[in-house]
Amino acid sequence: MTDAHCHVSCGDPSVRELLVGRDFFGVHPWETLDSRQRLSSLRSVLLANPHAGVGEIGLDRLKCRDIPPLMREVFEAQLALAFELGRPVVLHGAKCWGQVVKAIVNYELRIMKYEQGDGKKPPFLFHGFSRSDGLIPDIVKLGGFISVGPAVLNDHAVNYRELVKKIPLDRLLVETDRTEGTGETGASPSSPASPARPLICDVLAKTAELRGISAAELERITDENSECFFPSLAV
Repeated sequence: MTDAHCHVSCGDPSVRELLVGRDFFGVHPWETLDSRQRLSSLRSVLLANPHAGVGEIGLDRLKCRDIPPLMREVFEAQLALAFELGRPVVLHGAKCWGQVVKAIVNYELRIMKYEQGDGKKPPFLFHGFSRSDGLIPDIVKLGGFISVGPAVLNDHAVNYRELVKKIPLDRLLVETDRTEGTGETGASPSSPASPARPLICDVLAKTAELRGISAAELERITDENSECFFPSLAV
């Protein structure tokens, strides 16, 4: 059973997070103002860790009304690294998923126009995605995966559960967004309330129920999807 997004301390402060046993390095949008030094060394860190992905990166409007130019700059710089190295990317887009999608599309168009498409298109994981289903076709076009989180366990999260039903099965993953050792989730304050200590088996079981399939079948599907997302990280 694959937890597509969780935070596990490995004793190395330069590692932002570990997902399903793999390292992901990146500057989170909440850390943008402190990002110059880390961003300058990110490329060398990724080259020194050939099985690592890039994440969690993106844009955020939880802590500010408008997205600061520096936040966009840092996100686009990390996107460029992911494309250059062909590394999987974990995306964050609280309250601005449309702008995250647009930034990726614009970057791809730029590559096609000026670099003849020589970059390696990375797979994307839209972590914590909770917007309307209108963006799902665009995410699928990008080759993106969408992870379902603990909010699916909240009986009041009616809209979120409806969204979960519309994610294509071959694009679906499940996550806890837990920080190991604390039981806390990384869910944003605006997210539907979720249990303090969610278990991946509970998230998967509820998601399977909503999709009208068995938990065993969804486990098989999400394990296969995780292999598609993490192919370049296989040891």
